[in-house]
Amino acid sequence: MKALVLERKDCLAIRDIPVDETLGPRDVRVKLHSVGICGSDVHYYQHGSIGPFVVKAPMILGHEASGTVIETGAKVAGLKIGDRVCMEPGIPDPTSRPSRLGMYNLDPAVRFWATPPIHGILRPSVVHPADFTFKIPPSVSFAEAAMVEPLAVGMHAATKARIKPGDVAVVLGAGTIGVVTALSALAGGCSRVILCDVQQPKLDLAAGLGPITTVNAKDQNLQKTVAELTDGWGADVVFECTGNEKAAASVFGPLCPGGVVVLVGMPAQPIPYDVVAAQIKEARVEHIFRYAHVFPRALALMGSGKINLKPLITDRFPFAKSVEAFNFACKMPPTSVKAMIEMPE
Repeated sequence: MKALVLERKDCLAIRDIPVDETLGPRDVRVKLHSVGICGSDVHYYQHGSIGPFVVKAPMILGHEASGTVIETGAKVAGLKIGDRVCMEPGIPDPTSRPSRLGMYNLDPAVRFWATPPIHGILRPSVVHPADFTFKIPPSVSFAEAAMVEPLAVGMHAATKARIKPGDVAVVLGAGTIGVVTALSALAGGCSRVILCDVQQPKLDLAAGLGPITTVNAKDQNLQKTVAELTDGWGADVVFECTGNEKAAASVFGPLCPGGVVVLVGMPAQPIPYDVVAAQIKEARVEHIFRYAHVFPRALALMGSGKINLKPLITDRFPFAKSVEAFNFACKMPPTSVKAMIEMPE
């Protein structure tokens, strides 16, 4: 099948590549419609690896996707041919200890699309377990449904924060993950989110999505703004979504006593950790890795209109221009948030 193949670092090609996928009794075959370009896809393209995951052979990219069911296995119930669906890209080992404990995202044997050596889904179709394939609400478009995967990251972070109604949250970073985390925090009960970044166009876009106060770190002091908005108390939750070492080292400054920090972004290098700054506030610190048990709730929030992801889809490319789309994503302008690739009909 013709697919977008990462041949090696800095080399992408649209070409035929053999993919052996047999439809099992509990599987569905999905014709792909929309595929989002994720930062991890771009990272593999530019660097050839992420931590211990190294591209050693040609690999199809893409893991944020939606499409239509075109075939079902003999034991599939709840899905039928013609259903509009999105897919959770990680397939864990159901017998592993993390999976049996409900933490299947931490299963070291998980097979995750576009994580070496597993092929991704920038191709015509894919076979996937029905248990990790979810119907799209009628009001949600294919492009929006492809955004459920990054939204799941934000929702997992909001869940880990144990938000209480009326909480004030700070989100560091106004990229895709930062904005969906802000929206997840609001949906989870926060009364206000203070979103901090250095790119004003991204902040301007996010400001129209709800009770979000924006702070441009180039010319505004985040800690001072948080103090003004909270009568000097501080934010109940701080989400670090940049992966920037300097930003990650500053998370305890705007936090209130007894507050929680959720580390979402993945820094390329170890960060300095101010133990005393955390201790004097008795801060709770949470970490997340992908997500678990989130897709149905994310789709329900989107279907109800509680979360609107339409404004985040800023750029669209046909599959034939996938290489151009990735080169665009490597140097994405401040006015762009999410680039989407639309597959052929």
